[in-house]
Amino acid sequence: MYQKDYILRMLEMIRELIMGILGLIKKGDLEKAGDQLDRLYYDFLKEDSAFFTAIPAGELTQKLLHEHNYTEGHLEILAWLFDTEAELNLVRGNKEMCLEFSRKSLKLFEFIDNEQKTYSAGRLGKMTSIRNRIKSLQ
Repeated sequence: MYQKDYILRMLEMIRELIMGILGLIKKGDLEKAGDQLDRLYYDFLKEDSAFFTAIPAGELTQKLLHEHNYTEGHLEILAWLFDTEAELNLVRGNKEMCLEFSRKSLKLFEFIDNEQKTYSAGRLGKMTSIRNRIKSLQ
């Protein structure tokens, strides 16, 4: 029970930090947004963004859960970070990277939604938003 509460608090904290980064993106301060995003990877997942970017989408959950001992909570944090990376790359005009991060984020959110038996309107809304972004980029 305590671990679940801790994970929920961490997810809420990461969402608030991501909202700040999205605000920087909206203002056009892309360098600062990128720096803060890079810091979040290490602060919450103890690896830099390149570590996660190098893992193919189809291997993400298996590698992270079984080879690196991450939890579903870590995967949800990573899903939010990938979604933010997608937004940042979209604004930078890098549609290919936006599409890659969007696909990885969606894959993680779908996995979490399937594994956790709790309904989350926020997660479902986020998955719909990501699917729409992917459709518009293809």
